[in-house]
Order: sequence, then structure tokens, then C-alpha cells
Amino acid sequence: MVSKLDLYRIFCQVGESKSFSEAARELYLTQPAVSQSIMQLERELDVRLFNRTPKGAELTQEGKLLYEYAHSALNLLRAGEQKLEEFKNVAVGELTIGVGDSISRYFLMPYLEKFHTTYPHIKFKIENGTTFELCELVKSGKADIAFCNLPVEDEQLLIEPCGSIQDTFVYGEKYEKVMQQKVTFEQLQKVPLIMLESKSNSRQYVDSYAAKWGVALEPEFELGSHDLLLEFARTNFGVACVIREFAQESIDTGELREVELAHPIPSRQIGLCSLRSVPLSPASERFVQIVRDESRLFT
Repeated sequence: MVSKLDLYRIFCQVGESKSFSEAARELYLTQPAVSQSIMQLERELDVRLFNRTPKGAELTQEGKLLYEYAHSALNLLRAGEQKLEEFKNVAVGELTIGVGDSISRYFLMPYLEKFHTTYPHIKFKIENGTTFELCELVKSGKADIAFCNLPVEDEQLLIEPCGSIQDTFVYGEKYEKVMQQKVTFEQLQKVPLIMLESKSNSRQYVDSYAAKWGVALEPEFELGSHDLLLEFARTNFGVACVIREFAQESIDTGELREVELAHPIPSRQIGLCSLRSVPLSPASERFVQIVRDESRLFT
């Protein structure tokens, strides 16, 4: 008798393959067995999950909704099985960390190095993305932990602040005369602004604060990484919105100068995100402990 879990595994494989015959090959089953399993699941749920066409099988709207949840659930189960293997022998295993490019380079790199030195047989994988994408990776079981720009509000996630970071604006020599005095957001609008893409948490946080002063920031350049922000500012394309801690070297050397804002942006935090309902694996716990012990950002 096919279990309910097996039915969902077959359902997800058909959804991925978009073909009953291809799913059968992937699962080492016969095509009739796959077809019967899908029909059984459709009877039990009283809903059609696939539209059968000469070209294969397409998920219906109901099927797409179910696939999203079933796929995440199966990923979490696989992650749980992997964590059990890690419990058997903490010296081996795999750790997947979700993190943005800037936090990875300017904050996390020393701890990745120490972790790899201390536990050389534990493989780690880095997944990059926006804060939203990283949180989704954790919730789907594709990442063990993630380091994100806060704020993050999600009941499924456990959020542990790591420490404060400061959003600020920097500029090159071309804009030195314009930026000598305290600058309001209205005045910032008169120069070319360089900011991250609107979907990033960092951008949304600064936009939200500017809006409190009645200003909707409209950057001339929207870029995908913090390093590009710094490079564009050095090249005098405009005034860039950056994280002070990640731009400190350029500020200290005089390559870039910091805008003195009339209304300074409140500091915010980097946060460690993990799944609330699932305990950290031994590898994850050890990595987090390294960061806690040695990071000056952790509060």
C-alpha cells in the first residue's frame, strides 16, 4: 500500500518533471503506478492536480498551491534526515549558510575560515540572495541558517540580532563642495543618488526613514551589490547609500567622504535567522558559537 508521504513524493516529482513517464523513470516506478498514485491523491483531496496534455502534465492552479507546500515539506524532511546523520558523527556533514554578498565579505569571512580550519571535514555551502530569498531558503530547508539585514518579521523564523550597522551616504571629491554642510534628504535629491535595488531590505529601510521626512528617494543608479555602490561613488557617479562598517576602509583612506546628515538614519542590525520549529544541527551550532565568541558585532 502506498503511504500518503509516498503519494506526495510522487506528486512533487511529476510536478518537477512535468511528465508521468519521466517521473516514473526518476522514481524507478512504472508509469501506471505513478498515474494511479496521482489519481489516488486527487481522489483523497477531491481536486484535480494536473492537466494531462499530449506534451505531458501541467499543474493546475490547485496543484501549484499544493506543490509549494509539499515541496517545502519534503525538503525539510530531507534536511531532518541529514541532520540525524550529522548527530551520529559531528566530524562530518554539511552546513548551508544563506547570506548576502556584503555581509559575507565584510562580516562572515573570518568565521568561515576558522570554522573550516576547526572542522575541515564538514563541507559548507554559501547561498546568496536578498533577505527575503534567504529567509525562504531557511523555511524550505535549503539553508540551515541565514545572516540577514534586519528587520525581518516571520513567525516561522527565530531571529537573533548579531549587532548594529549604520546606513550612511558617501561621496567622492567631485561632490565635496556640495556636501560640506549638514545635508537634508531634500538636498540629497538634488544630486545623483546611488542605491541598492528597491527589493533589498537595506534600501527599504532607508526609503522608509526618508519617507518620514516627506521625501521619496529616487536614485539615478540602482545596483545589486555594496561593492558596486562604493565603486560608483569613487568614480564620482554620485552620492551612494552604503553601510558605514562595510565602507570604513574607503572612508579612512580618504577615497570617500561621509555625508553629515541633518537627520541621521537610526542604526539597525544584522540578524541570525533559523527555523523556529527545528533545532540547529551540531555543525550549525558550532558555527554560530564561533561567531558569538569572536564577533564584536554580536550583542
